[in-house]
Amino acid sequence: MTASERAEGRLAGSGGGRQRSLLFDLDGTLVDSLPDLAGALNLLRGELDMAPLDRTTVAAMVGDGVPKLVERGLGWAETAPPEAAERRRLLARYLALYEARLTAETRPFPGVPETLARLNEDGWRLAVCTNKPEAASRALLTALGLDRLFETVGGGDSFAERKPAAGHLLATLARMAAPAEGAVMVGDGPNDLLAARNAGLPAVLVSYGYSRVPVGALGADALIDRFGELPAALAGLNEPPARRGPRIRPGAPRRPC
Repeated sequence: MTASERAEGRLAGSGGGRQRSLLFDLDGTLVDSLPDLAGALNLLRGELDMAPLDRTTVAAMVGDGVPKLVERGLGWAETAPPEAAERRRLLARYLALYEARLTAETRPFPGVPETLARLNEDGWRLAVCTNKPEAASRALLTALGLDRLFETVGGGDSFAERKPAAGHLLATLARMAAPAEGAVMVGDGPNDLLAARNAGLPAVLVSYGYSRVPVGALGADALIDRFGELPAALAGLNEPPARRGPRIRPGAPRRPC
């Protein structure tokens, strides 16, 4: 049974009860796609006789969509950018290189498949809300066997707006015929938090993603170090403030294990 079929069953039997929806960022939250994002970028740089970039450098370029990744990866902010036609060509070339190796090294972060399945079975409706192009996002999820868990994918090219605009989240919820009330955004950086705030939604951030700034300083409603901690964090969002633990735990973020 697909996520959409399960959702239809829940709606039919809900009797008007409160729906709960989760919107997930993709790169750096659900999947470690940095090896393939960086690999494709370095292939493009090689075609232009440019030296490769290390993955840490590329990680700081991820999160604002493919056009921004290509712009940053080719250094257009530091040099005169090419003409519009050449920019379009290079963007298309990057996408071709990336899609050819979409899941060569990309894998879900530890705990992601089983936690998503648990949340789905617990009645949460799941969708992906990412600045990555929709077609590439869907292909990646299918290749990793995660597509069946999500009702829809709102990509960076799916709507008129993308994160951090509220419209990206709200349009993704509209595709699901899900209300904003009861929805939560789960991501790894400022764009996810800002989009949630702009849409009036709570946000849970993961500490292990590709954020260019320390996520502990962003003031999310909850911060988790491992994806498997998400169900407990969501339960904590429903507790009165006096009973909640600290929104941000002290100490340096830990890599998931």
